[in-house]
Amino acid sequence: MTAKFVSVEDDAGKVTRYSRHDNGGGLIAPGAVVADSARIGPMTYVEHGAQVGPGCRIGHGSWIDRDATIGSRTVIGDGVRIGRGTVIGNRVNIGSHTRIGSSVLIEHGVHLDADSAIPDGTEVLARARTAAVPATHRPHRKAKGGLAA
Repeated sequence: MTAKFVSVEDDAGKVTRYSRHDNGGGLIAPGAVVADSARIGPMTYVEHGAQVGPGCRIGHGSWIDRDATIGSRTVIGDGVRIGRGTVIGNRVNIGSHTRIGSSVLIEHGVHLDADSAIPDGTEVLARARTAAVPATHRPHRKAKGGLAA
């Protein structure tokens, strides 16, 4: 059986007592508002002041920072980081391993591809399928046969 509450200590020594969401087992900080119909994946953190709308699905290992707002029926992949004070509209689809900065506005119906990076203070408009800056990755090393690994 999984514990209903989990205490987590940050690097500064502050302990926060998170509750587990009934649908998915994600960790919800005191002061966060998450709809009962939302699915919050395991090891996903929803911080104080954040709001998650009804019908949302948030994957494993994501992090929703303080005061972020996520509209209804939004799908967020695994390992996504949503910055402080970001507002995400309804029916948005965010691919896995995407990084969204602080104070970002994402309009209703936007689709962001996996591994996208959205800088602080950006507005992502609905008419763009993906308005993301590609994440910086280590270039693939070529194998001896000349093919990328």
